[in-house]
Amino acid sequence: MSDEQAVGTVVHLYVDGMAFCNEAALRKAFHPDAKIIGNYEGAVEWMSRDDFIAAILAEPPVPPGTQPLMDIEITDLEGDAAFVKVTDEFAGMRFTDYLSLLKIGGHWVIVNKLYHLHR
Repeated sequence: MSDEQAVGTVVHLYVDGMAFCNEAALRKAFHPDAKIIGNYEGAVEWMSRDDFIAAILAEPPVPPGTQPLMDIEITDLEGDAAFVKVTDEFAGMRFTDYLSLLKIGGHWVIVNKLYHLHR
């Protein structure tokens, strides 16, 4: 599998993990020290990976068989670093996510997520 394909696989894990409230997928997609940052309900939200996963699990999953929205607009790879811009939906809200990924020990993981919530 090429690095671009591997990065795409991590993005799929992330989007499916959110949509289906799959904790194992989210833990696999994100580095344990990852940060999730964005403006939410009028305040800047800074979350750890575990806080983010807890927030995801607090919402109901989409019905089985649903095809989650995932529009990868940009993938930029250089060596062991990658950037992905993806539009997705969660809990009836549309987001544009800017994901920073790093290849660690031969595996790609999300180390930072900066998001924009569309209104």
